[in-house]
Amino acid sequence: MAGDTSEIVLSRQDLREVAGFAAACAEAVLEVFETDQPDDPRPREAVRAAWEFARGGERGKSLRDTASAALKAAKSAQTAAAREAAWAAMSAAGAAYLHPLAKATQVKHILGAGAYAARAAELVADDDQRAGAEFLDQVVRRATPVVVDVLKRFPAAPDGGGRVGELIRALDADLRSLTLTE
Repeated sequence: MAGDTSEIVLSRQDLREVAGFAAACAEAVLEVFETDQPDDPRPREAVRAAWEFARGGERGKSLRDTASAALKAAKSAQTAAAREAAWAAMSAAGAAYLHPLAKATQVKHILGAGAYAARAAELVADDDQRAGAEFLDQVVRRATPVVVDVLKRFPAAPDGGGRVGELIRALDADLRSLTLTE
């Protein structure tokens, strides 16, 4: 459908705001991974690269490499919570690569780190979904007006994706309902 592939205007500053938001979400659960794998710096390096881009760095090989490394780190995790925390870090580094296409699947670039981090929080709390809801409340408070504006340029999050998909859709709905001013 033509509407699914139309271009959305995204500035470099928009991408930096999204990356900073994602980095803050992932950073909140890095300890979950590091408790499981104390000698593996790959998720922290992915979050650091996301912060570097958010603060004015280049969008290049470092982001891609650290995102890929965090994905590999997730595979080495001993617990599901640590795996989700590493995926949050991978998503943070990948947030800078939000594509300017009006596709619902792009919403995961904006909200994936927050949703994976919320899932990690649930798993740490013995799979208690209230912990995920509380984490999502924190994520909503982290969202800047620019992040909310960027999100609203895209279609609503798509169906599917298991529990993380549910968390993305909940976060999407919460952020879209906000009326923020800078």
